[in-house]
Amino acid sequence: MTVLYELVVSFLLWAGLFFLFVGTVGLIRLPDLYTRMHATSKCDTLGVGLILLAMMTQMSGYNAMIKLAIIWAFIWSINPLVAHIIGYVAYLRDEEHVPETFFIDCYDSPYPGKEMAGKEDVHA
Repeated sequence: MTVLYELVVSFLLWAGLFFLFVGTVGLIRLPDLYTRMHATSKCDTLGVGLILLAMMTQMSGYNAMIKLAIIWAFIWSINPLVAHIIGYVAYLRDEEHVPETFFIDCYDSPYPGKEMAGKEDVHA
């Protein structure tokens, strides 16, 4: 193992930990559900991705690398989906957001096949 290789791996680990830390601080400090959800979903996806990339460089066998790549792909695809579902359910339940926030109600705009009757008629 060369020194450059070890520096790259440690950089990936520290960068991943930094993004996880920033996501945690965002979860604690931000005012409403929507901003907290945004901070945690972005930072968790990137932080875990960097840490898994650092772990993949340390593995010697292909089986372990493939397993970590599958975990990475699963997190990469599921985390934004879950954040969207949480936001959608919060919208349906009329969760409070920060006053004077720029808010576009895209679920309440008409589209083909939807009657404009209200939020209770929108189904997931």
